[in-house]
Amino acid sequence: MKIKSAKFLISSPDLKRCPETELAEFALLGRSNVGKSTFINTIVNQNKLAKTSNTPGKTRLINLFEISTDKKPFILADLPGYGYAKVSKSEQDSWQKNLEEYLLKRKNLKTTIQFIDARHEIQKNDIIMQEWLKYNKIGCLNILTKCDYISRNEISKKIAQIKKDFNNDVLAFSSKNRMYVEGVLNYIAGII
Repeated sequence: MKIKSAKFLISSPDLKRCPETELAEFALLGRSNVGKSTFINTIVNQNKLAKTSNTPGKTRLINLFEISTDKKPFILADLPGYGYAKVSKSEQDSWQKNLEEYLLKRKNLKTTIQFIDARHEIQKNDIIMQEWLKYNKIGCLNILTKCDYISRNEISKKIAQIKKDFNNDVLAFSSKNRMYVEGVLNYIAGII
């Protein structure tokens, strides 16, 4: 699958303000600063479509992006990160409520994509999210980010570990060398 164009649609504080479309949607989940926005920019080959930051917790809204391809168009929904962020407990609770509502009620949601940082062990928040997804029977692909920081041998070990722990498909990803982009796009194409 080849990307033809990509555009930002909307930032929405909650599901009810997200526009309805007929397009397949993929929800991006992960800890704050795991690389979701960088992932979007990399697969669409644009530097500034999704805003990136070194400060955890910058994605505070549901950000929707429409991706046009040589097959079918689809939507990527960049959801607020879970885990560390310098915001109040009440704001984190609000994010959690909106995230759950989106994942449980969005009609065109095909699957979730949970990002895990290759440089670290699987975090408690990642496990909690995975358990919640399985409990609610929501499909998930795991993407191992920042793979350019570790060896190929370590990548293979991490992928095997995540497959064993989460029983999901797992793909490696690196924004620096783009060598894994085709695999991710082929996976999405197989769903839409």
